[in-house]
Amino acid sequence: MKIAVVGATGLVGTKMLEVLAERNFNVTELIPVASSNSLGKHIRFKDKDYAVVGMETAIALKPQIALFSAGGSTSLSWAPKFAEVGTTVIDNSSAWRMDATKKLIVPEVNAHVLQAADKIIANPNCSTIQMVVALQPLHKKYELKRIVVSTYQSVTGTGKKAVDQLMNERKGIDGPMAYPYKIDLNALPHIDVFMDNGYTKEEMKMVHETKKIMGDDNIAVTATCVRIPAVGGHSESVNASFKQPVNLDDIRSLLSNAPGVILVDDVQQLAYPMPLHAHNTDAVYVGRLRYDETQENTINMWIVSDNLRKGAATNAIQIAEYLVSKHLV
Repeated sequence: MKIAVVGATGLVGTKMLEVLAERNFNVTELIPVASSNSLGKHIRFKDKDYAVVGMETAIALKPQIALFSAGGSTSLSWAPKFAEVGTTVIDNSSAWRMDATKKLIVPEVNAHVLQAADKIIANPNCSTIQMVVALQPLHKKYELKRIVVSTYQSVTGTGKKAVDQLMNERKGIDGPMAYPYKIDLNALPHIDVFMDNGYTKEEMKMVHETKKIMGDDNIAVTATCVRIPAVGGHSESVNASFKQPVNLDDIRSLLSNAPGVILVDDVQQLAYPMPLHAHNTDAVYVGRLRYDETQENTINMWIVSDNLRKGAATNAIQIAEYLVSKHLV
């Protein structure tokens, strides 16, 4: 099984390599791909060194799967070229997510829609992934009507430059700015660019992607996305309304048995999800479950997950695992 990792030297690409190794994915030949600046460097994977190569070289090697994490423009240009030689591309950028001809996949929710003909598969936005993993079992039983979500997102979602900005600020060092303002001791209600409707692109991603993944355009979604000085993962406050009457004991039972979910919900013991606990894990943690006392059939919940793992690398590799298990590649 030849596996290409495009963007292998970046934050998510590096995490993809870690997760491939941890999950013992059957990689017989690794093809690390990066920009011209990284050509000739070596990547260590499972006690073996692999030379970083360019796109053309990787395509000529015809990998069965290419995991892309190199930005939207790179994906738009190169993913179709990999697909032309028979490679299945799993893309972590926003390039293909809302393309009507491409599947947008979270394995716990909708992997069953994948077919061998799907040669470019989109990995959703990190914030959307963790939310739909937690909501899917509840949607199946109670039918989602409306979601109001506010996010508290890690600087790692922006990339290394943002992590460096945060750490420099904590040390009192001037350096390159990933954000228009300080991030340490601050919260920025601004992720991605602002759109004509006053929402950011990140907020509208959550709206549109949730409907596509869950296969229901009637679910109303509204979002506010905020960047905070955390590094372990993204947190979300979710207010979910359903068409059917809800029961918290049943919801706790559903979440306790849901794939990919860990319930941490004991306020008497001060047990609730935090990025500190989610860091470097693959689960979606859910807690602070309670009825919304102002709305019928509505609950509040708190969802946390490591955005570089389940929010990006792990989700992509779970898609690859599903494809292999179903002989779709």
